Amino acid sequence: MKLAQNLFEPAISQISAEHINRPSTTLLQDAWRRFKQNKLAMAGLITLASLILFAFFGPRFIQYNYYTNDLMNQYLQPSWIHPFGTDALGRDTMARLMYGGRVSLAIGFVSVLINLSIGVFYGGISGYFGGRIDNLMMRIIDIIYSIPELLYVILLMVVMGSSGSLLNIMIVLGIVNWMGMARIVRGQILVLREQEYVLAARTLGASSSRLMLKHLIPNALGPIIITSALAIPMAIFMEAFLSFIGVGIQPPFASWGSLAAEGRLNIPSYPYALFFPAAAIAITMLAFNFVGDGLRDAFDPKMRK
Repeated sequence: MKLAQNLFEPAISQISAEHINRPSTTLLQDAWRRFKQNKLAMAGLITLASLILFAFFGPRFIQYNYYTNDLMNQYLQPSWIHPFGTDALGRDTMARLMYGGRVSLAIGFVSVLINLSIGVFYGGISGYFGGRIDNLMMRIIDIIYSIPELLYVILLMVVMGSSGSLLNIMIVLGIVNWMGMARIVRGQILVLREQEYVLAARTLGASSSRLMLKHLIPNALGPIIITSALAIPMAIFMEAFLSFIGVGIQPPFASWGSLAAEGRLNIPSYPYALFFPAAAIAITMLAFNFVGDGLRDAFDPKMRK
């Protein structure tokens, strides 16, 4: 029995086969879509935004500043007038926490920018040229890694002078922590430089600088962003540690680390002085780690659907 042709209908027509069901997206757009699906990462991002607003815009809504002494109001407990209490000189703790947040966050971001600039440049050159140049540059990093980080930081602070200077601390922390970034960039460049599109660009006459800036570095952007996000809390913690041992930010300026160092002297009678800056450091590090984990998953090709 022969069936009529009009009884059949193609499962996929020519028109539907050529129809684009999903709009094309860039790497960053696709990463942002997956990042938004990570609840912990979004919670960390919202927390960081709140901390930035607290540090940079909070002082506009309070009547106190971080440097005015009021010896008649020493060590007041948290209240409606002073939500975080006062310190040994009667200064409002919340105001000092806001201004200290500016310093700590600025140190974290600026030091990572320095770290990023040095690490991407050094690691990019090492990975691109390879061979003896790569071997020599990696041995230099191994030598630097053999020096204890704390000793390295203190020596640089002594050489640069003006211990406690905000700019010096930013530069020192940026110089100390670039080796990890350089190794990650170098590993990415070693893989990417063997790709066919790089060979095609080189065949067409692209210079080394164009290959690095237009092809290699942009395609290594995912690991660079992830490493930078995870390096910021480490820089903040290192600054807090330096201030805690007395070689960081010096009075009358304040950071979360210096506030914690002041608060530890009066733990039995006034624990609030240590609790609030320590909580700010802990929350910031936790939020950055959540964001860093979210970025790692968002830029992971295996997570794409």
